[in-house]
Amino acid sequence: MSRVAPPEPPGETPREQPGERYLTVLEHIDELRFRLFVSAVFVVIGLGVSVFFGNDIIAFLKKPAEEALKPEPFEPQFIEPFELFVTYFRVSLLGGLILGMPMIVYQGLRFVSPGLDANERRWLYATVAGTSVLFLGGVAFAYYIALPPALGFLLGFGDGEIAKPALRIGSYVDFVTRLLFWTGVTFQTPLVVMYLARFGIVSARQLLRWWRFAIVGAFVIAAIVTPTIDPVTQSLVAGPIIVLYFLGIILAVFVQPRR
Repeated sequence: MSRVAPPEPPGETPREQPGERYLTVLEHIDELRFRLFVSAVFVVIGLGVSVFFGNDIIAFLKKPAEEALKPEPFEPQFIEPFELFVTYFRVSLLGGLILGMPMIVYQGLRFVSPGLDANERRWLYATVAGTSVLFLGGVAFAYYIALPPALGFLLGFGDGEIAKPALRIGSYVDFVTRLLFWTGVTFQTPLVVMYLARFGIVSARQLLRWWRFAIVGAFVIAAIVTPTIDPVTQSLVAGPIIVLYFLGIILAVFVQPRR
């Protein structure tokens, strides 16, 4: 007579840690809605502050062109009725996003941190801090290092014998903000390289062997992110990307999984 094996006991449900409780899907959605609402409130507050200081922000963005055109004055124009208003609002919105970014990052961390262990949380916080520092470093590099010679080359081309620069305010602000933003994004290269090694996708030795491709890729990225085709701006952006790539290789040596 055959014996029927007793049914296996159901798997244990995860136990809640002290001070924590598991949320339902609807509760997760409600929490996400709350986090987004708080982030939006701080962006609106930042927008209000940026609107109040909008003239100062635009004057700050104009300084590199003023230095490039000395002793000639830099007097941007607008040729459409809404151009100056739209430019002013765009700059204010960008300022609001920058001022509200710390709260956006904080709310994002608060939303995802309950699902991570202590080690993963340390990695997450370190990554956010590194991302912020690298982005601000890229913006500062673009404003103080890359932008002045780029504008000097573009606005001084032909020594004013063929035509004199009479820039639209919308085009100029778009040029400057795009260069600042995308340079800040490209400065995330070390973190991208480090995480590729951390997850075992590539190794530091492979990354070092690909240095020729990295140099070519840096100039391709510079050509994409810079709003002009002049070689000065592209070289000034590609140079730091190459340096940051090798910095990422150094970080990859320390974080890649050991055999």
